[in-house]
Amino acid sequence: MEQRHLGRSGLRVSRMGLGTLTWGADTDADAAAAQLALFTESGGTLLDTADIYADGEAERMLGALLGDLVPREHVVLATKAVARRHDGPFGGGASRGALLSALEGSLRRLRVDHVDLWQLHAWDESVPLEETLAAVDTAVAAGKVRYAGVSNYSGWQTATAAARQARAGALVSTQVEYSLLERGIEREVVPACLHHGLGVLPWAPLGRGVLTGKYRANTPADSRGASAVFAPYVERHRTDRAARIVQAVATAADGLGTSPLAVALAWVRDRPGVVAPVVGARDAAQLRGSLAAEELTLPAAIRSALDDVSAVEFGYPERRLH
Repeated sequence: MEQRHLGRSGLRVSRMGLGTLTWGADTDADAAAAQLALFTESGGTLLDTADIYADGEAERMLGALLGDLVPREHVVLATKAVARRHDGPFGGGASRGALLSALEGSLRRLRVDHVDLWQLHAWDESVPLEETLAAVDTAVAAGKVRYAGVSNYSGWQTATAAARQARAGALVSTQVEYSLLERGIEREVVPACLHHGLGVLPWAPLGRGVLTGKYRANTPADSRGASAVFAPYVERHRTDRAARIVQAVATAADGLGTSPLAVALAWVRDRPGVVAPVVGARDAAQLRGSLAAEELTLPAAIRSALDDVSAVEFGYPERRLH
């Protein structure tokens, strides 16, 4: 798998990341091990998790596999903090105490002495940004964090954090939703990242599963859309506009002799500023379908057609990327 620099940093990661949102919930230990083995054998290095995934179980599961199944030094380990874990005074948020407490918990569950990429999972308007970034500096200085990123930040939030962290140089990425169905980050977030040298890590690059085409006729019983927990998550992208985009993706896939999944992933993977889409999978077989996108480069005519059918509106003073 091709390796890319994360933004303008020296950190290199595979151009696809393995997400662990369902580990410890819908994905058991055996299925997680099979995914991790397949991903790393295919050249994947970027492993993405968070302290709140399955109430910490995703980190525990990943930590149990590192070392035994995959050497720690062969992967780029990324996790997140800020989301609320419990009701205590340090149970969530972006204060110094909450962040450093969350980091210690993540290191313990992952069974490591440092993480390669520590991401601020959300903006916390109740805490001064200087305090939040100072906590990142403390973690880096202590050797417990190598690089830092943000996640789900708006354009101005991304630019502000990057500008204030520029001298320290630890902030290298943002993780945001980005797909053919969700292109809003192109208005302000992507330009901010390109200006400040941050790499974009798209989550939900398959439009929360809708771009695979599996929801075109009905809702499969074993899909997220059939789950009471995830149904609202999927329904966001089940619209008339989405149906037109999905049809265009399916048409492109038929013409290229590949899957809609591979087409959708290849499109977002090669957008300006993008370093590595983060994909999740129910099992190794599903992950194998995502890995097939590694062999695909979209022809210019197909990319242009997909750009057109999924285009987002721009207004003053936004500037469309060329």
